[in-house]
Amino acid sequence: MIRIDQVKVEVSGQEADLKQVIAKKLKVSEGEIKSLEILKKSVDARKKPIIYFVYSIIVQLSNDNEKRILAKLKKDNNINSYVPKAYYMPKASDWTGDRPIVIGAGPAGLFAAYILALNNLNPIVFERGKKVDERTADVLKFWETGILDTTSNVQFGEGGAGTFSDGKLNTLVNDKFGRNKFVLDTFVKFGANSNILYDYKPHIGTDVLKNVIANMRDEIIRLGGEFYFGTAVDEFIIENEKIIGVKAGDKTYKSSHVILAVGHSARDTFKILHESGVYMEAKDFAVGFRIEHPQEMISRSMYADGYKNLEPAPYKLATNLDNGRGVYSFCMCPGGFVVNSSSEENRLVVNGMSYSKRDSRNANSAIVVSVGGREFDKTNPLAGVEYQRALEEKAFSLCNGKIPQQLLGDFKLKKLSSSYGDFSSETKGQTSFGLLSDIFSQEIYQSVIDGIGVFGTKIKGFDRDDAIFSGVESRTSSPVRISRDEFYQANIKGLYPCGEGAGYAGGITSAAMDGMKVAEAVISNMNL
Repeated sequence: MIRIDQVKVEVSGQEADLKQVIAKKLKVSEGEIKSLEILKKSVDARKKPIIYFVYSIIVQLSNDNEKRILAKLKKDNNINSYVPKAYYMPKASDWTGDRPIVIGAGPAGLFAAYILALNNLNPIVFERGKKVDERTADVLKFWETGILDTTSNVQFGEGGAGTFSDGKLNTLVNDKFGRNKFVLDTFVKFGANSNILYDYKPHIGTDVLKNVIANMRDEIIRLGGEFYFGTAVDEFIIENEKIIGVKAGDKTYKSSHVILAVGHSARDTFKILHESGVYMEAKDFAVGFRIEHPQEMISRSMYADGYKNLEPAPYKLATNLDNGRGVYSFCMCPGGFVVNSSSEENRLVVNGMSYSKRDSRNANSAIVVSVGGREFDKTNPLAGVEYQRALEEKAFSLCNGKIPQQLLGDFKLKKLSSSYGDFSSETKGQTSFGLLSDIFSQEIYQSVIDGIGVFGTKIKGFDRDDAIFSGVESRTSSPVRISRDEFYQANIKGLYPCGEGAGYAGGITSAAMDGMKVAEAVISNMNL
């Protein structure tokens, strides 16, 4: 097979004839092209208003001329031989011990359980929240009424926190082993659109992801796995610094292999682990607000008039300030909603979410500032948790549990907003105007203002006075990292921390890949 990179096609209202373009590049007839597969597709807007789709394409010819053509075109660095990178799944020997346990049914837990189930190891999965359909009903009720179920919400339940997000699947993880493609292939197998296999910034969307998760769970069960929903693990049974089981509900489950795949909001579990002697450390994260703009403004700024032929534009912004703080956009949602993502009584946190069509009127993103030792005592592993909670209590108190909002111009003046400007907010959850400018220290407050000033030079209108802030965004990543060794085990042998909650991932795909790595480690240890 032949791989061709940097195939540029000008964006227009019509689909490009890629077969014709490739035939011309390879100097062959279209009839000689047996198959054509898009490996990657991205947008190049550097010469806007002229916009290009840029493809990497895999071609198989119908004859044996590939070597001859590669030799003929060897001076073209964008045309090369291609060998697919396949994921090699380790195979378990005949294991006769206790069944492995997986705690958490987010991306890390689901993919860990899937790998174990494919190896006939019949994993037991504990999830404190509900199945995704029941969970969705609880979330919708919360957004409509403000009545919170602390075990079934945007943070907790089947699929993890990413279920109610933009569903981004891109990752910065350097993948040498084919896990990334396996994750994407698995999502497609269970119902995702196949375009996630090649889009440069793939996403599923909340509406589609829910079905994918349910289908994946059903397959794990068919393969011999078992799920316990509404069941939190509240004790880890440890003897001689080895895990021998867990207590969940009123029952004890024996296992010498326990995968810890909780999310970044499992604060009670972090406390139990810490008190049980599991090593962990406080880590830096970032806090700030959600900011909303009209999606058309963002798309026009990014793509000029070419935006009409493209999907809603994303953006990614970052700057380092003179005070040593980093300010950056996080979890940007084109055509999305700001959502109330609270999971604890009398505390409030927001996040962003998009459906698969990304057809909301607004774009939103978190604008966050890095925090760490200046804000909390990092010698206490749980100090970051308490810092988050204090911020969320302030946010809750501002508007008695409704999402507090403030226009950017009023935020700068520390003035209560009274109405929206030229556009209104797109939210899931009740809202009210409040003084978000009072939540953070003066240094973080000023860092947000300075960062947005920089971003206004990169995207026209980003710093407009009627941009809408919602807060508080405090759970950008886990506030702890649970230590693990080269065999992916904690200091308590047989306990395998993984995913976002343990501090080893940042998003759906990287968490899924980390869950796979840990499942592979479990299999390797079983084979010893």
